Amino acid sequence: MFKKIITFSTILLLLLSISCKDDVIPKPSSYLRLDYPEAKYVNFANECPFAFEMNSEAVIKGEKNCGFTITYPKMKATIYLTYKPVNNNIAKLLKDAQKLTYEHVIKADDILEQPYLNPQKKVYGMFYQVDGNAATNSQFYATDSTKHFVTGSVYFYAKPNFDSIMPAASYVKNDMQRLMETLKWK
Repeated sequence: MFKKIITFSTILLLLLSISCKDDVIPKPSSYLRLDYPEAKYVNFANECPFAFEMNSEAVIKGEKNCGFTITYPKMKATIYLTYKPVNNNIAKLLKDAQKLTYEHVIKADDILEQPYLNPQKKVYGMFYQVDGNAATNSQFYATDSTKHFVTGSVYFYAKPNFDSIMPAASYVKNDMQRLMETLKWK
C-alpha cells in the first residue's frame, strides 16, 4: 500500500507541475521604433527669388519655375515646394493654398492652423498640421503679399497610416517648419 501511495503521489505531483505553465499569449502587433539623427541645417540659395534652410540629410532637386522637391530617401518622404509670383492675385493664391489643405478634411481627424508672422523679413503665412490618415500631414504657405508666394506640402510614399509613420512625419514636419521660419526673399 505504501508503494501505491508513493506512486500515486508521484504521478499527482508530476501532473501538477506540468499543468502549472503560463498560458501562451500571442504577442500584440506593434510598429518598429524609428530614431532619426538630430537635424543639421544648411542654407539653400540659387537664382530663385527666395532662400531657406533645409536638413543636410535631405536631397533637393530643382523643378521648373523655382519649384523644388526635397526628398528624404530613408523615410520615403518628399516636401514639394511651389513658387508663384504675386501679380494682383494674392486672394486667388491664398484661396488655392487653403483649398489644397482642406481637401484632406475627409480623412483628417483634425487640422491645426498656426499663423506665421515675421515683419522683419516680410514673411507671412500659415502652417497646417493635418492629423489622421490623410495623404499629407503638414502644409504651409508663405508670402510677402506683394511679389512672392511659396507653398509646401509633405507626402509619404506609404499607405497613410498615421500611427506607423508618426516618427518620420514629426521629423519632416519640424524640418518644414524650419524651412518656413528661415525663408528669406531676395
